[in-house]
Amino acid sequence: MFDTDVDYEVVVFSVGDTKAGTKMGKLQLKNMSDDTLLNCILWEETLNRFDNKIFRTGNIVRIVSATFNEKYNNCLVSALALVKEAKLGLEENEREKAYSELVSYFNKIQNEKLRTFLSNYFEEHKDKIKVAPAAKLMHHNYVGGLMVHTLECLKYAEHNMDISDYKFNRDNILAACILHDIGKIFEYTINIETGLIDYDEDFRKVWLTHSQYGFSMCMSNGFNEVAKMIAAHHGRSDWGAIIDLDQKDLEPELYFLHFVDNLSAKFGRINVHMLEGKGA
Repeated sequence: MFDTDVDYEVVVFSVGDTKAGTKMGKLQLKNMSDDTLLNCILWEETLNRFDNKIFRTGNIVRIVSATFNEKYNNCLVSALALVKEAKLGLEENEREKAYSELVSYFNKIQNEKLRTFLSNYFEEHKDKIKVAPAAKLMHHNYVGGLMVHTLECLKYAEHNMDISDYKFNRDNILAACILHDIGKIFEYTINIETGLIDYDEDFRKVWLTHSQYGFSMCMSNGFNEVAKMIAAHHGRSDWGAIIDLDQKDLEPELYFLHFVDNLSAKFGRINVHMLEGKGA
């Protein structure tokens, strides 16, 4: 059920087509008082009355008018009120700072071919990299989120390599941290006015996932060890990994990237609320 006196946080929003050919919005809200989730439907005529900014992940809203559908266990919303607007993500100056910090890691890579490749690639795609989210929902789902996630992975990796007795190939580890999610600059679209994130259908026509993109790019450029780490970074095949870490006799580096990626995803700045009042 829903309560018109309760504040809800926007979790995710998407628009699809009905069988009748009209648009339908799907909105998931989290009850701020008990963290329960409420699945909502908005018909096209209702969507047309709203500015899409109200559906930004992290926004706090109240339900003004709706009916609850017991059969489908969802709420048919006809009116919403914005209580508090979430931050879009990193401000422009914060994005520039994060980008500069990110590319500074290239100087730590001794392999000239790898360092040159990274420099050229980032220069070519810097506009996309600066605004890309790291996910639609799960983590770092805001403007500039991919850079924040990548920097967290790099810092976790450096710290753990420094305290480990294992002799890592630092060039490959740093490059894998930098490139493991780079396909997301094409996999997702983000509206920097509304903060709404969606999948890029053109990307999906060519590539299965961002992991496949990163793996293929590294293999085609001769960075085979980096490619293999990217292939395994999701850990399990049912989580999207090309290489499942349940296999035997895999290189330690494959587990290492998976763990630093997972640490950032689980404990990093999960959404825009965690940015508020904290800067970048």
